[in-house]
Amino acid sequence: MATDVDLPKRQMTPIPAPIIPISIPQKRPLEDDHAPPVSSPLNPNPDVKPSKSLSHDDVAAMAREKPGRGKKDTIKKRESKAGLGADSSRATPDPKIKDLPPTESSPLRYKLAPPKPSDFETARGPVFTHHHEVTAPDGSTIQFYETSEHVYNKKSFHYLHCIADPAFPSSFYYRQTEPEPYGAHISFEDAATHMYMDQQGRHITTDKGFRTARANVAVRQGRWYWECKVTRGTTKSNADGTVESHGHVRLGFARREASLDAPVGYDAYSYGIRDVQGQKVHMSRPKDFFPPGEEIKEGDVVGLEIELPSESLHRKVVQGQYNPAVDLLDDQEPTTEAANIVRDRIPIRFKQHIYLEKIDYHTTKELEDLMNPSPAGPSGTIGSRPADRPNPNHQVPALRTLPKSCIRVYKNGVLMGTPFTDLLAFLPPASKPQAQVGAREGMDDGMAGYYPAVSVFRGGAAEVNFGPDFWYPPPGYQDGDGDVQMVDVDTVKVATTNTTTNTTTTATTELDKVRPVAERYDEQIVEDIVADVVDEVDFWMRDGARVIDRTGGRDAKAETTAGIAPGREEIKELVQDD
Repeated sequence: MATDVDLPKRQMTPIPAPIIPISIPQKRPLEDDHAPPVSSPLNPNPDVKPSKSLSHDDVAAMAREKPGRGKKDTIKKRESKAGLGADSSRATPDPKIKDLPPTESSPLRYKLAPPKPSDFETARGPVFTHHHEVTAPDGSTIQFYETSEHVYNKKSFHYLHCIADPAFPSSFYYRQTEPEPYGAHISFEDAATHMYMDQQGRHITTDKGFRTARANVAVRQGRWYWECKVTRGTTKSNADGTVESHGHVRLGFARREASLDAPVGYDAYSYGIRDVQGQKVHMSRPKDFFPPGEEIKEGDVVGLEIELPSESLHRKVVQGQYNPAVDLLDDQEPTTEAANIVRDRIPIRFKQHIYLEKIDYHTTKELEDLMNPSPAGPSGTIGSRPADRPNPNHQVPALRTLPKSCIRVYKNGVLMGTPFTDLLAFLPPASKPQAQVGAREGMDDGMAGYYPAVSVFRGGAAEVNFGPDFWYPPPGYQDGDGDVQMVDVDTVKVATTNTTTNTTTTATTELDKVRPVAERYDEQIVEDIVADVVDEVDFWMRDGARVIDRTGGRDAKAETTAGIAPGREEIKELVQDD
């Protein structure tokens, strides 16, 4: 056994003493030769300086690879090139104020002549010429007139009355206005030809085939109600299926793309109700809707209620951002987001009137294919898988539908049911303008929406009532005589108290209240005024925050801005044939 003397002695491992820094380490200084490997807008041509570690041979090689710097032209040489039409850049910036480039949210600007003195006068309605009269079911006499001396919305153009206003110099002195009769009514301009109306725009008829007329207001969100009384229509339905009538009437809602030379419900842009058997019609496909034995006859009052989601939810759908799990309660939350209204319009003359002309929304191939599907599937082969039906998340914007949207129909105050649900979206890019010069896709001009529409056929006549005093008010409707809460749309919730149980509950938002279409007319006027002011301020800012005479006709020494030529002798004159 080994003794303690034989064993080696263990040594302690030396541990170095910690070095305490005498100061906080400083940042590494940026090397002068640092440069990004790829050029960028902030570093378009980085100058790579030789590193300290580079040898003399490497520096020489880099010098050989570096291209030589081109010699710049002198100022005189550049000015001489500019005289020949070539592009040149000044050595110093132009001290004059230039126009800001138009953005996607700015309307287009056009060359215009100075306004005439008559352009400052109040807009006038059409000329009425008495045509005939009919006797209503209640024994009263209805006078019908032929309208003239006004323009019609056709050939993919939409027209609105305007007036010259000295308070809008940057907008070429023109803003939108309304002629008499004031209030919601059937539009004289937004109707097919050969239709006869009364002077208030409430009664309508024709002696031709089906013709359609839209109201002068569009609904874009919320719940809205209006009525239509059949004054001349079906009188009796025989057992053999024949119908005795003085004409026919259809009514419903139509978008801007809907044809006016066909009945409402003819295409994918409108939803209609037939007087015969009370059928519902969409894309020219009638389907039974009213209970058996029910139909629409002379003297009946048909009420139509439309419900649309908020515009914020609508924009999520058309932009492909809708998520049902997240946006299900969208309308229950307040929002301050406003629509971006862009109106590309130009004043034109038509006889004694002056209008704002704009390119209207036009039909799309996707909805035409939906109305008339091809035997071939989406892949173009016979028997292939059918295309997806319209839904909120469809890959094609035009085929996206609005969640929580529907149309309800009442007959003489009795709810007949809900013939249409999941209405097609209408905000751009779901709606597109006619493809031509000056048309820009994806722009909401504020006029897209669902319009109350009436179609008449060979003597059929109808009377519209946009409220607020209805013949048969819908359930839950409260007119202006009641206790109405003055609140901002979609921003404040109304609290109600139940006197029976003495409990207070949070009621629906403003979007959930049934409102008359007549109130929508007032809202639309306010929206037009705000949009006119926004356009004026936008033009004023693009002119360098000053008012500039762009017509060239009021001041011979006036300076014209870039891109705007002196005014012409006259604004374009429009000619339309019947």
